[in-house]
Amino acid sequence: MQVAVAEVDLLSIIIPARNEAGQVVATLQPLQALRRRGHELILVDGSSSDATRQLAEPLVDRLLSAPPGRASQLAAGVAAASHPLLWLLHADSRVPPDADRLIQQALSRGRSDWGRFDVRLSGRHPLLRLVERLMNWRSWLTGICTGDQGMFVTRARLDAVGGIPRLPLMEDVALSRRLKRGGRPCCIRTPLVTSSRRWEQRGLLRTIVLMWYLRAAYALGADPARLARLYA
Repeated sequence: MQVAVAEVDLLSIIIPARNEAGQVVATLQPLQALRRRGHELILVDGSSSDATRQLAEPLVDRLLSAPPGRASQLAAGVAAASHPLLWLLHADSRVPPDADRLIQQALSRGRSDWGRFDVRLSGRHPLLRLVERLMNWRSWLTGICTGDQGMFVTRARLDAVGGIPRLPLMEDVALSRRLKRGGRPCCIRTPLVTSSRRWEQRGLLRTIVLMWYLRAAYALGADPARLARLYA
């Protein structure tokens, strides 16, 4: 049974980061308004060799360390979180100024206890517009979300499905599958902006093909550790 979330419930925003000195301040600065409204901001560093920790420290409520890897870093953040709503955010994402209100409103309808935002990629290349539309459309159709989309979930629901899947890659897809068994996600149409550097650095077409191959291979049962080596 779905339980409506009260408007007063607060967020623990959990951001895994590793060597994000060039992005982390731009990500954390817009979240300061949410901190002032009582939400908690946790950054989990995965053995950064740059200035990520030093830049992040004055802008977060808790600065943690964990072994590198999004799953292990998220799990560390979840274990330390204080609030009943968890928002799992990438270190290169830019959020809407009223993101907390949008999450609370979506969950308060009582239709689901987890969800995600639409995503918009930061670059200007026309092909990126197609990529982001396909990402959002695929997620709406399948009920599967990715980390780029700023997944959020109640702590009670996350605990009920066993927490963050400890996988070297595709932990977001695995988590979505578990959560989906209890109902489809809330889909917030207001987008958050995620950096398109991954596509631009590796080449747009090459990255699109790689990402679709990885998802298809995982769906067919490929070892996530092998897929992580291809992704690296």
